[in-house]
Amino acid sequence: MLKRFLKPIKLPASVDWAVLILRVGVSCLMLTHGYAKLNNFLGGDRAFADPIGIGEELSFILTICAEFGCSILIILGLGTRAALIPLIITMVVVATIVHAKDPFDMKEHALLFFFPYITLFLTGPGRFSVDSKLYR
Repeated sequence: MLKRFLKPIKLPASVDWAVLILRVGVSCLMLTHGYAKLNNFLGGDRAFADPIGIGEELSFILTICAEFGCSILIILGLGTRAALIPLIITMVVVATIVHAKDPFDMKEHALLFFFPYITLFLTGPGRFSVDSKLYR
């Protein structure tokens, strides 16, 4: 079952190129957010929101793992669908809980990441990925 979940689906070559561009592009953009958070955390600044009630530090660590660690996995195309799940959840939390009372333009940033993540989850990583090499 896990192999079926991780295995990329066969796509036309032009779609594989589009998925590669989307996968690397959106992950590089998210990586900048995760890297900044990682630097803050390693620098001793542990203050962070606790939107789901699990503690500031744990929320911070999970967000760093999603935004930094999972972005690297997605760039490589390694465990892509599994790596997208924490990012999708993070963007849903940001849009619906962290910015719940804010105007739409504050939610928009999270949603602009959410939709490509959903698209990549549905398409898979494409032919140009480590997953494709592992699960031929």
